[in-house]
Amino acid sequence: MTPGGFTVAPLSGIGMVKPGDDLAALLLTAVRAAGQRLENGDVLAVAQKIVSKAEGRQVLLEDVEPSPAARALAAETDKDPRLVQLILDESTDVVRKKPGVLIVRHRLGLVGAHAGVDQSNINHGDGAAALLLPAAPDASAERLRAGLAGATGKAVGVIITDSANRPWRLGTVGIAIGAAGVAVLDDRRGGADLYGRELKVTLANRADAIAAAAALVMGETTEATPAALVRGLPPAAADAGPPQRAADSVRPLADDLFR
Repeated sequence: MTPGGFTVAPLSGIGMVKPGDDLAALLLTAVRAAGQRLENGDVLAVAQKIVSKAEGRQVLLEDVEPSPAARALAAETDKDPRLVQLILDESTDVVRKKPGVLIVRHRLGLVGAHAGVDQSNINHGDGAAALLLPAAPDASAERLRAGLAGATGKAVGVIITDSANRPWRLGTVGIAIGAAGVAVLDDRRGGADLYGRELKVTLANRADAIAAAAALVMGETTEATPAALVRGLPPAAADAGPPQRAADSVRPLADDLFR
């Protein structure tokens, strides 16, 4: 562990990512440009946006034909019917709607605005476009982890981050939508607190905490810093357990008290 705690270093200079780009190679170049070398136990936090771009998840709106349901929902929410069609295609359920607001349950289980369909910080040179979340972000994280390990021989973790709102709180925070080589949920149930009292509900979302810390240096708008190197994290109770995925942190529908 790094003396005095862990560090989060921004990785810039990655440039505009294009479909088919080798993200592992781009990240290693950024690590070297920052004067660093990967070490065992490091975690790379990578913005969803560059993963989606590399995986060709950008869609031209002119290629989208809205259904009658999408047109009706677009009229209710004051949104582009083509965007609403993309949102519906990526979702399993409309949770809440009103003018200007469309909250859905993404097919990955994430609940939030617009199913992650985004038009910011992408190239609209060929016409209005939108970017979708990676089709399988845990698998994307595993490919990156394997690529980094193959190039360096180091056991590192990868977290794919996105920004999300939370119920009853203003503002977005970073969350992990994909993970590989890290403890996602640090289960402390069955342990004891400082006074010996048994812990019965303490389940820390370690991956989300790392994503939130990384978001502080990666930024959300014009920073052009789509990755961060996290080093010196303390061990988690789940580190020695079986591999975990970001999908493991999605609350089961049966436990959703607000449906």
